[in-house]
Amino acid sequence: MKYPFHIWMWVCGLFLMALPLSASPESSPDPQAEELNVKEMILEHLADTYEWKITGWDNGHITVPLPVILHSKTSGWHLFLSSKLHNDENSFNGFYVTHEGKYKGKIVERDASGAEIRPFDLSLTKNAASLIFSSILLIILVMSVARSLRRNPMEGKKGFIGLMEMFIMSIHDDVIRPAVGKDHARYAPFLLTVFFFIFLNNLLGLVPVFPGGANVTGNIAVTMVLAISTLLVVNLTGTKEYYKEIFWPDVPKWLKVPVPLMPVIELVGVFTKPFALMIRLFANITGGHSTVMGLTAIVFVTASMGATINASMTALSVIFTVFIMLVELLVAFIQAYVFTMLSAVFIGMARVESHQKEKELVETKYKTINK
Repeated sequence: MKYPFHIWMWVCGLFLMALPLSASPESSPDPQAEELNVKEMILEHLADTYEWKITGWDNGHITVPLPVILHSKTSGWHLFLSSKLHNDENSFNGFYVTHEGKYKGKIVERDASGAEIRPFDLSLTKNAASLIFSSILLIILVMSVARSLRRNPMEGKKGFIGLMEMFIMSIHDDVIRPAVGKDHARYAPFLLTVFFFIFLNNLLGLVPVFPGGANVTGNIAVTMVLAISTLLVVNLTGTKEYYKEIFWPDVPKWLKVPVPLMPVIELVGVFTKPFALMIRLFANITGGHSTVMGLTAIVFVTASMGATINASMTALSVIFTVFIMLVELLVAFIQAYVFTMLSAVFIGMARVESHQKEKELVETKYKTINK
């Protein structure tokens, strides 16, 4: 338990030393400023950024500047910290973050005609930095658990090691083994990695302070990569019987020739299954974050309605926010569990054997039992 915690502290320290903190000034608050735009606040929280905000106040905020890597068609490659974009002109070498239009929140530059264009962007954003951090943290946690279990495999574990062992065995024995079947050991590393990766990032997304708070699993690009990984594992390791059921299913011939109606439906299903995984994870995590931010915004929205209304709504907001956060803890596990379970089910469906082989296997088992 202590070893992973100390390692975690070292990782945080190295991360902070590599990316120096910066205090970015903000314009002084305007007493005539418009009321809080809740929609913009929620979208800003969900969006990816070029810096990692730690805390803020009226006249500024403390952030971790992240590396910006750009390639412009006119000026070539550029490498600098995102803090360079926060100056009097809010630009650096002709690059700036636009706050409107189709490139809102992205770094752009202007071409010869004055139109905004996007350079080739390989910058390390907040979500990407959080992804690297969570991956390193996951490797450290899993390796420390594996080393402890290898040292004394027959000894009952307590604390964090025991909790991790319970999670691993529960997912392996109750999800992977029954869903995949006889080849479960072959796919267990992939499915366990998917489960703990999603679960850890879901939990880090609920932590409101650095290095948490990033919306990693609520990013459609991340869930798409996870879904594509499942798609590749399923279809690259599928059996002949699996592909026979796709291209020549056991249905009346008029449904296959001359119009390949059923094969087309089966082929579409190959892609809709991982697509459903992608949308389900993305939508549930994004919805949870939006709900929490919306409830928190009640405090600020009712600030101009008087002390009595604001105090009562603040208390109500805190109660509902705490309740939703507890629900989100459960959802963090459920979404990781569902993604892993469905991936295991899809893999098991792709490992189907022919009816003749299944009959021979049953007969072999029956003869073995009788002997």
